Amino acid sequence: MIADFRGKRVTVVGLARSGVAAARALHGLGAIVTVTDKKPLDQLAAQIEKLGSSRITVVAGGHPDRIFIETNFVVLSPGVPKIPQISLARRHGAKVISELELAWLLSDSPYVGITGTNGKSTVTTLVGLMLERAKKKVLVAGNIGNALTEDPRLLTGQDWIVAELSSYQLEDIETFKPRVATVLNITQDHLDRYGDIAEYGEAKARIFMNQRQEDFLVLNFDDPLVKAFTSRTSATVIPFSRLKRFNPGACVVDGYLVFNGRRVIRSDEIKIKGVHNLENALAAVAVSLCIGADSKGVADVLREFPGLEHRLEFVREKDGITYINDSKGTNVGAVVKSVEGFTQPVILIAGGLDKGSDFGPLHDLFKKKVKLLILIGKAAVKMAQALGTATETVFATTLQDAVMLASERARSGDVVLLSPACASFDMFRDFEDRGRQFKEAVNSL
Repeated sequence: MIADFRGKRVTVVGLARSGVAAARALHGLGAIVTVTDKKPLDQLAAQIEKLGSSRITVVAGGHPDRIFIETNFVVLSPGVPKIPQISLARRHGAKVISELELAWLLSDSPYVGITGTNGKSTVTTLVGLMLERAKKKVLVAGNIGNALTEDPRLLTGQDWIVAELSSYQLEDIETFKPRVATVLNITQDHLDRYGDIAEYGEAKARIFMNQRQEDFLVLNFDDPLVKAFTSRTSATVIPFSRLKRFNPGACVVDGYLVFNGRRVIRSDEIKIKGVHNLENALAAVAVSLCIGADSKGVADVLREFPGLEHRLEFVREKDGITYINDSKGTNVGAVVKSVEGFTQPVILIAGGLDKGSDFGPLHDLFKKKVKLLILIGKAAVKMAQALGTATETVFATTLQDAVMLASERARSGDVVLLSPACASFDMFRDFEDRGRQFKEAVNSL
């Protein structure tokens, strides 16, 4: 391990999955650990139990100044608000890092870092499978579900650590330097945290800030904001594009996915469908083949991979009506890609907790593709104001009511699609809970 935390005082802010993992890892390494969370103690029982040690100090209900003054390190969980105590800790000489930076400091393995607004989980999973098919020793972790510091022993001795990285995770890195990084796309998201899309894009761009010429940066040249990063990096850029042709790079030529001029697989052989998944496949191909995967193994993975739950997931067909769960479609860009992929009439269930989004860009697409828009959640009125003139728009009180209404209005050949364009936290525990409830409602019809 690179960093030695023995005897160091460390404050971990936030007791969600990453915070719990970081606290456990640091305690195991001999640090004196304090965890702090704004929630009251009675709402943290499950998380405290997962800490697994009474020697980890828990401070609940806020963030007292004293624990930030007396600490050597502060480890921030992803998405922690910019609390004033962070500046206080820095003024008193503490180093402030993210859980991602902590994982990097505890690792001796090369990283693949994958970020973007949409498609991160799919590309991360594909790259992990492609490298495993090439007999590489791989850890897949990060924003995909397993915190990077969940088991620090796994951070050493890997051929590759494949990490899905959110903008939140990248905000407080210092030395993190992936051997390969990719930025898949940048569309408006999390504008409740970032001032505008430019600030959000800057958080994503931190993924390559420490890369050098010997490193690789895989960029989506169909996205102008992402393509512009080419002039800002020292890394070797590998482009991918669904619309343009590149050599070197990954693209589509005469119905084939091609990398550096060589055919990999016919695009219609890829099991996961949709234009967004073609882009995801191109990114995964570019990342995997530039670091030692073999073309046959890459193609086999693309033929076999069925997709991830809650990402354009087929639920069932009933009376000629197809039901699709895209609960992970939590922003405008994701919904554009989802709806664009259907040739059938779409009944769309959307809404939830607004993240500061502008829903206007969906108007013309909905006018062409969506026959009925059913809105739920806190953002319903705002979405109706932006989109109500595009297509027939109605409201539902619950997701179950929305599914029932959709089934009553749908006709054979239609698609009923849950793709909310919003966060889930107004009505559900998370997007997975929302997706599961959608599937339960559909399967009970």
